[in-house]
Amino acid sequence: MIQSGVFPENTASLAVHTRAGCCVIGTCERIGRHHDAWRDVVLIECRSGRVV
Repeated sequence: MIQSGVFPENTASLAVHTRAGCCVIGTCERIGRHHDAWRDVVLIECRSGRVV
């Protein structure tokens, strides 16, 4: 499993993750700090269909 966190307004990154088969699993409010402001982060995960 791969997990990623993306700012909600980064629509290009969200689209790339979606096309790669990743799913949005939720939003953490005020978890990321960027330019001296607390920001929400969208949590994304990709699970492999392969079991090792």
